Amino acid sequence: MAKNWHQMNSEEILSQTESSIEGINASEISTRQEKYGKNVLESKKKNPLILIFLHQFKDLLVLILGIAILISAFSGEMASAIVIAVVIVLNAIVGTVQTVKSEKAVSDLKSIAALKARVVRGGVKQEIDGAEIVVGDIIVLEAGDVVPADGRIIEAYSLQVVESALTGEATSTDKSSDVLTDESTPLSERTNMVYSGSLVTYGKAVVVTVAVGMDTEIGKIAELINKEKDKKTPLELDLEKFNKRLTIYVTILCLALFGFNLFQGVDVTTALMLAVSLAVAAVPEVLAIVVTITLAIGARNMAKENAVIKKIKSVETIGALSIICSDKTGTLTQNKMTVTHIYRDFKLINNTELDKNNELDNLILNCAALCNNARIDGDSQIGDPTELALTALSINYDLNPDELLRALPRLYELPFDSDRKMMSVINKMDNDNGNVAFTKGAPDAILQRCKNIVVLNEKRALLPDDLEAIVKQNEAFAKEGLRVLALAIKQGAGEDFEEADLTFLGLLSLQDPPREESRDAVREAIGAGIKPIMITGDHKLTAKSIASQVGIFKEGDQALDGNELDAMSENEFMEKLPDVSVYARVTPAHKIQIVKAWQSLGHTVAMTGDGVNDAPALKSADVGIAMGITGTEVSKDAASMVLMDDNFATIIKAISNGRSLFENIKNSIIYLLATNSATIICILLTTFMFLPTPFLPVHLLFINLATDSLPAIAIGMEAVRPELMKHAPRDKSKFIIDKFVIKKVIGEALLLSGATLAAYYIGIQTSPELAKTFAFFTMCLTRLIYGFNARSNMPISKLGLFTNKVSVYALLAGVFLLHLLIFIPSLRNLFETSALNMGELGTIYALSILPTIIIQIFKHIKNSKMVA
Repeated sequence: MAKNWHQMNSEEILSQTESSIEGINASEISTRQEKYGKNVLESKKKNPLILIFLHQFKDLLVLILGIAILISAFSGEMASAIVIAVVIVLNAIVGTVQTVKSEKAVSDLKSIAALKARVVRGGVKQEIDGAEIVVGDIIVLEAGDVVPADGRIIEAYSLQVVESALTGEATSTDKSSDVLTDESTPLSERTNMVYSGSLVTYGKAVVVTVAVGMDTEIGKIAELINKEKDKKTPLELDLEKFNKRLTIYVTILCLALFGFNLFQGVDVTTALMLAVSLAVAAVPEVLAIVVTITLAIGARNMAKENAVIKKIKSVETIGALSIICSDKTGTLTQNKMTVTHIYRDFKLINNTELDKNNELDNLILNCAALCNNARIDGDSQIGDPTELALTALSINYDLNPDELLRALPRLYELPFDSDRKMMSVINKMDNDNGNVAFTKGAPDAILQRCKNIVVLNEKRALLPDDLEAIVKQNEAFAKEGLRVLALAIKQGAGEDFEEADLTFLGLLSLQDPPREESRDAVREAIGAGIKPIMITGDHKLTAKSIASQVGIFKEGDQALDGNELDAMSENEFMEKLPDVSVYARVTPAHKIQIVKAWQSLGHTVAMTGDGVNDAPALKSADVGIAMGITGTEVSKDAASMVLMDDNFATIIKAISNGRSLFENIKNSIIYLLATNSATIICILLTTFMFLPTPFLPVHLLFINLATDSLPAIAIGMEAVRPELMKHAPRDKSKFIIDKFVIKKVIGEALLLSGATLAAYYIGIQTSPELAKTFAFFTMCLTRLIYGFNARSNMPISKLGLFTNKVSVYALLAGVFLLHLLIFIPSLRNLFETSALNMGELGTIYALSILPTIIIQIFKHIKNSKMVA
């Protein structure tokens, strides 16, 4: 859209669009569509389902297992080949299901252009599809219409428009054809323009279309959404790095083992099968499934806390958040205007201190109830948020607006007008004073029309000192970010009533009050090392006031608005970034700028929002959080998480869940690494000692799929640990497998492999077959019991054996399956195991529990030192 649309008068606008108030001719339509495009939005192409499925096989570990399938099949081990293939396909299916997303954000935007519109073409008013609107069309708007395209107002009659889809603020904006603006003016202050997707709540207007389709403000947002690519979560990046490194190590080990066996004269087929065994032992086939199930369980738990996860991989990312960019309205506040204070008799009182028996207070309540078109009936609320606040004030004092209106019926109404900045009603009075006019509006406009004032229930002339005191209080309210209304009255008003010679009653301050739980939630976030930032389309003073009340804006912090951001260089902005906790009057592009600035510093960033204008930033953030109650479908589709209660406190609960979830996934990975490393140690040591291999490929697959998956999933179901919120967020740049994890894995793998090799040594005294059975049974049972160790760094005595009942069920299920392989002949033949007597089983049980006992002793000693 050209910059000068905002600054032209009506004649210049019509001239530029080559149309008149009579509208364009039919012959011009196709020409303009070719020149400016149709009133539709473009969306990005989606990948076919088959490509998403095939993408799951790009993992390097899958390549290793694929080679293992070929070698197993070539060597005649078809059972092993089939099982490995099934595991790979299952992983791919799970990955595909989680990857397929409902990317319909832009399609929801398109529905705006699909609306009907009333236009004037060739002097004839007609209704057309919104998609057929062209630049230059004359559009007629009335209350209840959704604006179908961006337009410059030619004529306006008490026009009020809600632009929440663009600005995020639900209050109506007064529109007029007279005021000239430009593109540096914030959207919410461009009073001579209307924008696609906005709702007309009052009045009428005639506008000329100046932009359609992707050139509209909504179109610019659609373009931003299209440009934003889905980002990988910190966990995904960690797992990719883990898979690459593990692939390198496994390949080196397999090649080394294959070469060693060939050097020792082992035939090629046997050498290949030993290498396959090592590959199967080293690759944690169930890791992808375990992570997915753990994330799904975490998502279910978060849903119970009113945080619905749309993109399951974001569950863990939430726990890594270090920056929360939060909207104000509805998230930190209650999303409803409330009268906070009343200024009358030159005294400031709160909203509960009026006295209905006091004549002045009674007039104030009557004015609030009668100069008002809002209605509250139980949970049903209809009307402007400000008028709803006035209605609620009167109801709180047991005044029924409907009964009051029946007693004092309305005769006339002078509706609110952006030029007058006030509204007046005239009600019939059953007394000698005649009818009475009640007026409410902007203090500066009403004070200019006031001649008198009521003080201590006495009417007298309004003096300069009175005016000075009232103006001073109005300024004090403004500095606190409060909205202010003045109330006035005029006795004896008739049909010729004019808003002049009014009698001043008082001032009312209003605000969207903070949620009661917001301050505690912000305090908890800061205590967890998270910086909360308020980003709003509201006025900077209002934003600072609310941010101060909830604890976001503190001494030394800064607040910036959109104009100040535009005036800054990138270096200036980055220098101020750490100190800015409030952003006001910002555009969608500003929100993305803020998010990416923090991301460039290595932070994990969340963005909350409910409007169409928030969608690009929601998609750009590491975690986009949409509002479930007030949010548009566009914002919900672009988000990773939806708050069903629109509550900031719910975000903090989700972070606590996310942090615990990451610890659970990390512990699951440690468990799989330690157990797989123990198996590798056993294979390598027996090979280098020229002993028969302790495990067959089918043994290793059972170990990985049965005895590993059950405890690993159980570890992922550990309860939320509130103590994690006392620490700073994890650094996503640090690899999940750090030095501490490596030391832990090596130490515990040596204990597990030591118990297995001891069992192998006992068995081989009798026969290689019994040695394999001893090693297989001990490795399985050792891993099942070790699952309790991997639940936490705390000893079981502190953690509680039955605090995670799933871990107990996993042990019992694994032990049951394992014994089936020993006692059922057909399964014993399939797995090539030997029958065991009670004495042999007792030896295995003792060896299997020994590593856990040793680990628990070390944990207890370490925990005791930390407590001391």
